[in-house]
Amino acid sequence: DDAEPGEVSRDPALWEKVAGKLRTGMMPPPPRPRPDAATYTALVSYFETALDQAALASPDPGRPVAHRLNRAEYANSVRDLLGLEVDGRELLPADESGYGFDNIGDVLSLSPGLLERYLLAAAKISRQAVGDPTLRPTTAIYKTSPLLAQDGRVSDNLPFGSRGGLAVRHHFPLDGEYLLKVNLRGRARAPHQLEIRVDRKLVATFALGDRPPLEVRLPVLSGTRLVGVSFVGNIGQSLPVDARPSRPPITSFAYTLYPNDPAVDQIEILGPYDGLVPADTPARGRIFVCYPSATGGTDARRCARQIVTALATRAYRRPATDEDVDSLLATYDAGRRTGEFEDGIRWVIEAILVSPKFLFRIEEQPATVTPSSPYRISDLDLASRLSFFLWSSIPDAELLDLAVNERLSDPVVLERQVRRMLSDVRSGALVKNFTGQWLYLRNLQSVAPDATQFPEFDDNLRTAFRRETEMFFDDQLRGDRSVRDLLSANYTFVNERLARHYGIPNVYGNHFRRVTWPDDRRAGLLGQGSLLTVTSYPHRTSPVLRGKWLLENLLGAPPPPPPPDVPGLEESPDREQTAGMRERMAQHRANPVCASCHARIDPLGFALENFDAVGRWRATDGGTDNLIDATGTLPDGAAFDSPAAFRAALLTEPWAGEFTRTVTEKLLTYALGRGLEFYDAPVVRQIVRDAEPEAHRWSSLILGIVESVPFQMRRADDAPLGSVEDP
Repeated sequence: DDAEPGEVSRDPALWEKVAGKLRTGMMPPPPRPRPDAATYTALVSYFETALDQAALASPDPGRPVAHRLNRAEYANSVRDLLGLEVDGRELLPADESGYGFDNIGDVLSLSPGLLERYLLAAAKISRQAVGDPTLRPTTAIYKTSPLLAQDGRVSDNLPFGSRGGLAVRHHFPLDGEYLLKVNLRGRARAPHQLEIRVDRKLVATFALGDRPPLEVRLPVLSGTRLVGVSFVGNIGQSLPVDARPSRPPITSFAYTLYPNDPAVDQIEILGPYDGLVPADTPARGRIFVCYPSATGGTDARRCARQIVTALATRAYRRPATDEDVDSLLATYDAGRRTGEFEDGIRWVIEAILVSPKFLFRIEEQPATVTPSSPYRISDLDLASRLSFFLWSSIPDAELLDLAVNERLSDPVVLERQVRRMLSDVRSGALVKNFTGQWLYLRNLQSVAPDATQFPEFDDNLRTAFRRETEMFFDDQLRGDRSVRDLLSANYTFVNERLARHYGIPNVYGNHFRRVTWPDDRRAGLLGQGSLLTVTSYPHRTSPVLRGKWLLENLLGAPPPPPPPDVPGLEESPDREQTAGMRERMAQHRANPVCASCHARIDPLGFALENFDAVGRWRATDGGTDNLIDATGTLPDGAAFDSPAAFRAALLTEPWAGEFTRTVTEKLLTYALGRGLEFYDAPVVRQIVRDAEPEAHRWSSLILGIVESVPFQMRRADDAPLGSVEDP
């Protein structure tokens, strides 16, 4: 109450909130009198100009905490350090999330239990990378989901014309013999034919009749290889009529299965037997930059120093110091005392992978910096910020070399590197990790639509939903389209399973291909099954979940949490058969405690009511004759009467600007690895303004983030940090 508009700079946090509510027409709240659009615009311009000027005079880049590598970053860093593909989900537990992402430094703690997992992972990875001739045979089991329909080709990694099965990437630690076993479920009578492939090469074929042991023992060279098991498709189509199943197909929520059709249940891979350390693998080529002519003496020691220096420089993302090298050479010596040259190097790799210098991104603060003042980070720290933003991994040789020579901070060089990195295949991590969390794609794995109401939902459709959105976003990013095309694009990517779900004819096979929508029902993200399914309940749609998701993730105006002890929407089959969703929600809003928030949330959710709980188009509400009513208004009064009209309203100011701002905020949060504060709002506005001449293309927003104050600077600590020592 004491705040005065003329003193905006005294309480920027408050006035940022005021500007945001004015910008979206949420203030003053109804039914109070509202000014005209020109007055809104003038007020917002006044406040934001004053706030931007205050921020320019006294910038605050924020102070990120020490950042532990999350599970995805760890796996990618191991891949780029050692040339070894590892499954982070197998090695490490899921990370905590904050502000919608799991790369937020504040929540990436290191518990004793997690440290133990890192120690176990380092031991396993070092053996896989170097090779361990003492390794005893082990068994790895890969199971298919019972929700996977095996009535067609299920993976791009399996042959065209195949049916069902499973394709996995398995690491074979040594050159040697391995036993591959296949277990089936269902009735496995002739004439079904099963094939096993390694790296797409056929290694065994079985004609199913009397259930012979479905196993093959074969030599395999070490490395991560693709193992595929599938049935030869369409054999049954050539059978005489009396050989076809006499009973109709069994249809359930899991799969459609003819009684005589078997399905792959699991693959077992046992070995190695008589294993040998390989002479050459991608990992060994990356590690052994030299090899001593003799395993002892000064030649071995000199080579070990060269290997240690190269590994530590890449792993620690800066030139290795004498202290780094000497410490790791002591570890090498300890390993050599109990084994050979390669044992010493294996010990070194294990030590590097548990070092805080690898596991944590800690930015070095110059001793001359005034406490709590902003300063520009070093080129080496800039290289790490950039690589973990775009690749979720360590800098490559080119990026690190530029940073070592202090050339990366040159604006021309920096822009060139950003464009190079975006065109690199490793930028797929940005697509997977950013969209997977911003758009809730990771939640798809846990959704379970009601089997009675949605019997056609299976793992094939679940996988297709996620793949569609990832390919769509990847196409937008690599095509450098405007971020607003996320809402308006008239195309998507489908395979046969997804096309059937959407009612698109003449699409066959598991391969995804681009298709153009015949109308504007599903344009952009808002018509995609992934988003529509994760914002629904198992048995019905939820205007509240969808409206809340839209406010939080597309419009940057999250509603407050519901008050305690407020009853949810009454659920009963009788009510659902007689009353439409809008009528039931109106009765729920009759509670005055609920009314104010639901007035903002519900209309946005109703805009998508033509899509059911698994994203199918519908004209009526569930099993009733109630026609879907998709009419509503945005908080500023803009009206719509269909999903297409809703999208059009979102692409009109001020909502198009709010959407662009929200995408920028989400991307900046992900890039910085911290939550945004009020002092970041002027930066977001500047990035959006600077990107406007480029129609807010992805490259313009990403470059704006990389060139921004919070990305290139940080606020000094209150007291200098000590150096980080290995335990």
